[in-house]
Parts: sequence; structure tokens; C-alpha cells
Amino acid sequence: MKRREFIALLGGAAAWPLAAQAQQPERMRRVGMLLTAAADDPESLARVGAFLQALAQLGWTVGRNLRIESRWGAGNAEVIRKHAVEFAALAPDVILAHGASTVGPLLQVTRTVPIVFPVAVDPVAAGFADSLARPGGNATGFMVWEFSQSGKWLELLKQIAPEVTRAAVLRDTALASGTSQFAAIQAVAPSLRVEVSPVNMRDAGEIEGAVTAFARSPNGGLIVPAGGSAQLHRNLIITLAARHKLPAVYYERFFVAAGGLISYGSDFIDQYRRSASYVDRILKGEKPSDLPVQAPTKYELVINLKTAKALGLDVPPSLLARADEVIE
Repeated sequence: MKRREFIALLGGAAAWPLAAQAQQPERMRRVGMLLTAAADDPESLARVGAFLQALAQLGWTVGRNLRIESRWGAGNAEVIRKHAVEFAALAPDVILAHGASTVGPLLQVTRTVPIVFPVAVDPVAAGFADSLARPGGNATGFMVWEFSQSGKWLELLKQIAPEVTRAAVLRDTALASGTSQFAAIQAVAPSLRVEVSPVNMRDAGEIEGAVTAFARSPNGGLIVPAGGSAQLHRNLIITLAARHKLPAVYYERFFVAAGGLISYGSDFIDQYRRSASYVDRILKGEKPSDLPVQAPTKYELVINLKTAKALGLDVPPSLLARADEVIE
């Protein structure tokens, strides 16, 4: 055996224990996901995909060092509460929970399991965190806006449809945030000379009946704030707005991509992608109480010109200039 070959073999032998150690299976960590939508909801699946992709970039691979336990609420508050109890008993390393309808029930059953919310409306006002800088409890994450910003939707409705003097606000009565968002919209209504009224979203029949009744009088428009019920019934809401020729403002882009008129809100895909960094930090030992709640970094104004034309609306050039995306 030549000296060079011997040295190479010796070097390889010295590395054998290290190689064997490296090949030992990594510790498996468990991440729960409690989501408001149905398991086949394409928008939610896209968000989860962005979250898992970001986790993979941080070194977490499903099946190697990560196991995902997912639960889907399908807009049913009772089902979500049941899943929350299951997660409290399961005690995963961290739970990703979408919005107030999941975070609230989780906090009712556990104050120890870390919770990261990729989407939450004003988490301090909702009682999920003591403050944005120091959440203080077992929940932290990313907010979509403060309640006061909800008035922006009414301003946009008035800009794109100046003839509107009445606005129905579709609110999720199961959420405290639904009431607070309506209050914020109501606060700016007098200055815009618009009368606002709430429409509850307990089920599809209630939505259809209330919107149909509202549309019988002229100069009406719709505002659809954030909430699990709005996402669950989005196709119905968009259909009703088109059928009754009601200009409507939505909280997220996918409504407009599906035929809605205009949306303004944070980029939920980006929120899910960013939330992976907090899950990663918690898995590595940091506490949610020490991780500040973060504000959105991306807001999107999206306008569907085809829908505007069908409603007989001329979109102001100033509004088009501000849009992040115009669908034609």
C-alpha cells in the first residue's frame, strides 16, 4: 500500500465515528397547525406551502426532523374549539394558529404551549399580547392591521364608487375583532356621508338573505373585513355582489382575483412565510413572550377593472396609480 493511500485511509477511518454520529436520526420536533378554513381550501394551502417552504430553508424538513400535525376548522367554531383542546393535550413544540378564531380558543385551554399567529387583527386589543414589543405570554406573531385601519376600506369604497351612500359591513359575530372592525368603519362613516349597517355571517343563508334585502335600496356597497367566515363564503359573497351590482371592498387579494372589485390589506402569503422564522426561533429555545409582535411589511391594493366595468364604474386615475396590481 502506498503511503498516500494509507494516509487517506487513515483519515477516512478517523472520520468513521463522526460519520456514524452524523447519520443518527435527528430529534423529531412537532409543529401543530390550527387553521380556520377547510382542508381543501386553495388559498390556505398556498399559505401553508409558503410556511413549509420557509421552514425548509431554515433547516426543518418534514419527516426528518419535523412532524406537522394539522387541524382544519372549516369555519366551524365548535370544531375549532375541539381541535384546540386536542392540541393542548398533544402539547406540540409550537402551534401555528390563523387569526382570532383559533388563537382565542387555544389561549383558553393552554398558557404554556407556544403559539405563533401569522395573521391577527390588533392582537393587543384582542388580549393575545400585553404589548407589541413584549407579548408577555405564550402567543406572538404577525398582525395584519390595527382596528383603526378598518376605516380605510370605507374610504376606498367611496373613492371607487362615489355614488355609494349606504354600506353593509359583513362581520363575523363569533369574533370580537368583527365587532371592533365594524366600530372603526362606523367611526369614519359620518365624514364620508355614508350610512353603515352590519350584516352577520353565521351561515350562507343568512348572508344571502341579508345582502339581498340590503340591495333592494339604491346606492349601496359592501365591505368585507377579515374573518374566517368571509373566507369560507367568499364565492357566495362575490356572486351576490355581482348579482346585485354592489361595489365591494375586500380585505385580501384573492377575492379580487376571483372576481371581486377591490381589496386592500396585508400579503397573507408573506405573513405565513415570515412566521416560519418565529417557529424556527422557538424550536431553537426562544420564548414567544420575548419575540415582539411584528407589523406587516407588505400591503396590497388590488383592483379588478373587468368587475369595475361590469358595475359601470370609472376607476379614478389616482386610484389606479396607487394600485399594486390591476387585473384586466
